[in-house]
Amino acid sequence: MTSFVRPATSEIAPVAGSTRYRPISSHLAIAPPVSVVIPAMNEAENLPYVFKTLPDWIHEVVLVDGNSTDDTVRVARELWPDVKVVPQRGKGKGNALITGFAACTGEIVVMVDADGSADGSEIVSYVSALVSGADFAKGSRFANGGGTDDMTPIRKLGNRALTAIVNRKFGARYTDLCYGYNAFWRHCLDEIALDCAGFEVETLMNIRVVKAGLRVQEIPSHEYERIHGASNLRAVRDGLRVLRVILRERGVRRPRRPAVAPAAVRGEVS
Repeated sequence: MTSFVRPATSEIAPVAGSTRYRPISSHLAIAPPVSVVIPAMNEAENLPYVFKTLPDWIHEVVLVDGNSTDDTVRVARELWPDVKVVPQRGKGKGNALITGFAACTGEIVVMVDADGSADGSEIVSYVSALVSGADFAKGSRFANGGGTDDMTPIRKLGNRALTAIVNRKFGARYTDLCYGYNAFWRHCLDEIALDCAGFEVETLMNIRVVKAGLRVQEIPSHEYERIHGASNLRAVRDGLRVLRVILRERGVRRPRRPAVAPAAVRGEVS
């Protein structure tokens, strides 16, 4: 992994033979391009809220369309003319994310939900953690400074219990397990080899980065309520799927930092 970071100035100009830096705040400029992956299905009403918070310095936005029947794709192209639209061939959030990851060209990948619950302005914190040495920047609603407006008491209880199990079984120190706002260096995909289709994908990622010995830093994040529509998440059903993933991964020995890993699922780009 090669990364470059230096203090930002009011004017950063490329020098012949040198790396071009992108200013991302008044104190930080980076060279690695950043890709943002947004899985979406019938989220046309929410996308304006999502896109307006995305920073203008990101390299690309990859929208994975899960066979939407509304104007999701049209709205995305109006809001971000250079958006890369990838049609999802399978089903489920995990499948959508794997498809989107395969289409990314940036060195850093950020995963953001399309329901308006995530604040894109937080991306700078994730990227800062990565260029400072982390392999995986994991969003947490329960780290100091984080919060949530969208979790019911039963979901909070379930998340807390599942987080405790993962910490105990895998030696992690997470404060939040089932949260979909994360960022990582793209090369990490070769080391965690994602292979699940549903909402349990976040848990699988969190477990496998620990098993692979990757450096994880939690980022305090605030989750807002979904703005329009209803979530497909079902607390009991998806909680049981997460538990099955934990039990399965506990019994599977994975090599740490393998030299070669299975290729990611390929997606078609339009």
